[in-house]
Amino acid sequence: DAPKGRGRGLVRSAVGLTADELGLPVLTPAHPRDDDFVAALGELAPDCVPVVAYGALVPPPVLGIPRLGWVNLHFSLLPAWRGAAPVQRAIIAGDELTGATTFVLDQGMDTGPVLGTLTEAIAPRDTAGDLLERLAAAGAELLRATMDGLAMGRLTPVAQMADGVSLAPKLTVADARVDWHAPAMHIDRLIRGCTPAPGAWTELAGERVKLGPVLPLARAEPADAVALAPGQLLAQKHRVLAGTLTGPVELGSVAAPGRRSMPASDWARGARLAGDEVFA
Repeated sequence: DAPKGRGRGLVRSAVGLTADELGLPVLTPAHPRDDDFVAALGELAPDCVPVVAYGALVPPPVLGIPRLGWVNLHFSLLPAWRGAAPVQRAIIAGDELTGATTFVLDQGMDTGPVLGTLTEAIAPRDTAGDLLERLAAAGAELLRATMDGLAMGRLTPVAQMADGVSLAPKLTVADARVDWHAPAMHIDRLIRGCTPAPGAWTELAGERVKLGPVLPLARAEPADAVALAPGQLLAQKHRVLAGTLTGPVELGSVAAPGRRSMPASDWARGARLAGDEVFA
């Protein structure tokens, strides 16, 4: 269960609701080292515990309870992008290929031996939300196949490679701020990697403005066709451009403070841009 909405009240998860409908007991510990949870899990004596997007390290005594261990589904090709934001970091880094991995949890951060993998191409316009949606669907099948393989004794965990390790710490709001002095391609990747969460943003006249994915101008026309300083805005009839280090980008959706997201051209008309505005 997790807090949601303006009131931040606890809301039952989809897994919890389904389990309730099936009459299955549900344990909801605040942390996996809680004494009551450890005791209850010991009594249940599960064969295996699958884990997806679980935000806490499981302590060694609890790791040893299921005879086949805890099996985690992680959305990268380990050892690449260990951590909380593998999908977002892969897009921001400009990776063209990612995937999902099932592995046995150990005491480290996504360091356990691998049981199965799948690959997934990162499309040029993918947002983190787009990519995660595909990986979640494909990853569910990978996790099911992994659990079946373990049950039948057909899988042997393989230690991760020592080379190719990269880290994917959680993205903060500060990480999602756009630096207009960066190259256009970097800004494009950052915004797509931060969509939908934590959400890319910038400032205009001291107020925070949220941004959806942008389109580097070089994709449609020569990058030097319009010369703009980093962050400088240009509202045209059907589009709004913003300058970067290497050439303008076309803004996609924009959300002014306290307002819903809208196409950049609609936002520009409402904001009545004078022509000298600059994102900071």
